[in-house]
Amino acid sequence: MRCCVCLFQQSLQCSPSKMAAGESNSRSSCLNLSNSGPLGNAPPSNSAHSSPASNGGSMGASGGINRSAGNSNPQSGPENGGGAESAVRSTPSAQNPSRQPVGQSGATSGAASNMTAATSSSSSSSSASTADASAAVPSLPSSPASVLVYREPVYNWQATKSTVKERFAFLFNNEVLSDVHFLVGKGMGVQRIPAHRFLYSDEVQIGPETVMTTLYTAKKYAVPALEAHCVEFLKKNLRADNAFMLLTQARLFDEPQLASLCLENIDKNTADALAAEGFTDIDLDTLMAVLERDTLGVREVRLFVAAVRWADAEAQRQQLQPTPENKRRVLGKALSLIRFPLMTIEEFAAGPAQSGILTDREVVSLFLHFTVNPKPHVEFIDRPRCCLRGKECSITRFSQVESRWGYSGTSDRIRFSVNRRIFVVGFGLYGSIHGPTDYQVNIQIIHTDSNTVLGQNDTGFSCDGTASTFRVMFKEPVEILPSVNYIACATLKGPDSHYGTKGMRKVTHEAPATGTKTCFTFCYAAGNNNGTSVEDGQIPEVIFYT
Repeated sequence: MRCCVCLFQQSLQCSPSKMAAGESNSRSSCLNLSNSGPLGNAPPSNSAHSSPASNGGSMGASGGINRSAGNSNPQSGPENGGGAESAVRSTPSAQNPSRQPVGQSGATSGAASNMTAATSSSSSSSSASTADASAAVPSLPSSPASVLVYREPVYNWQATKSTVKERFAFLFNNEVLSDVHFLVGKGMGVQRIPAHRFLYSDEVQIGPETVMTTLYTAKKYAVPALEAHCVEFLKKNLRADNAFMLLTQARLFDEPQLASLCLENIDKNTADALAAEGFTDIDLDTLMAVLERDTLGVREVRLFVAAVRWADAEAQRQQLQPTPENKRRVLGKALSLIRFPLMTIEEFAAGPAQSGILTDREVVSLFLHFTVNPKPHVEFIDRPRCCLRGKECSITRFSQVESRWGYSGTSDRIRFSVNRRIFVVGFGLYGSIHGPTDYQVNIQIIHTDSNTVLGQNDTGFSCDGTASTFRVMFKEPVEILPSVNYIACATLKGPDSHYGTKGMRKVTHEAPATGTKTCFTFCYAAGNNNGTSVEDGQIPEVIFYT
């Protein structure tokens, strides 16, 4: 109960002796409660302005209050929504009041009479003082008699709620039973918000501005249902322009499923994700996790440009000048994950070679890799990235292997078509019959009708002298459309090799999981082809994704 006797005595400006004598002091006459019944059941008053008393105890004939005062309402108390009565009962003075005869101190019976008079007074000063009393109530002691004048509306609020869920919802942003307060804002705009140390309900309202803080809270306090709601919201709102930001948060909060979805989105929309504003805000570990992937769908030179942009932002975060040396420093091991050998010599010369981030030795080594044969070893990964997901497939068009196929600078060529859209990522080629040997090779796929080179790679491979095939990969997947003629071309430099025979005109690959069939049809390629045909020759394998 947020009221007290002392405050009302002060506001009414009545001395104990005046209250006992019933003097008005410019107010209505004090009522004599010596013959009244229990509080809240007083006989009707002759005053038109008198108000009923509240349950709280009974008054004796001498004007004192008996020891049952403040305990007569069975529904009061915190658990039953008791308002004024519960506050009275929570103080020792309310539970065990002392008997005080009228005319001695007047602190109890005088207060009761003066509070009744206050309700019938039309004085503006009395109203103002009562309002002041209510504002200062929490710091003053309580009294059963004060219930008669000042109290908030008392009702059993729990009785109006049919379910526990409704009762918890009622407590939201409510002072009732509040055990903690939050101060939000600064200066004059600060707000004091009541709260409770439990969840009000399982209804969740999540927005883009609150989802990450809510997820943090759910993880901290081990609320898996709330955590699941947050993750589901992030999944539904995952886009290329926020994929890197969400990936960082997913790694921070240990959400592997969300992290996997972010990486898949980055694979599909690599260029858009790299161009997003949030890309430069990621941490180094997240950057490395992305650069390590073989499934990024973007040219390597664009990855380098994005990495340099991130390094510039990271240098500023570390309060470093964005010099080439500092950019290399903040990139650290991430620089070695950029696959410079996959660039064309023109791309490398125009960008990385002039950036100042690579050392002179690295630049020379990469230029040699692009221009000379045999190619020197480089410190950077030369494995092609494939932006395709799923399982790699391959077909073999020969059923037997023979020895001695020579090379004089002429390309081995074979024409082919497929029944469905695929992506060719490389060829399998035969190696030397003279033991372990290195070959230099240029591979191409050419659109037959337009004679356009759709994909190529000037590279090399090492063989071990066996009749096995050896993989030679394109820098990027080459899209092959159904019912269109293409030419597979390989120009080898090296000693005599094995070759295939008893070739098949049609070869079908069936996916084990789905049963999907991909049918290759091979035909003779007119012109110089070094003797390769449907029946005999090189290019025994085609490696592809569906």
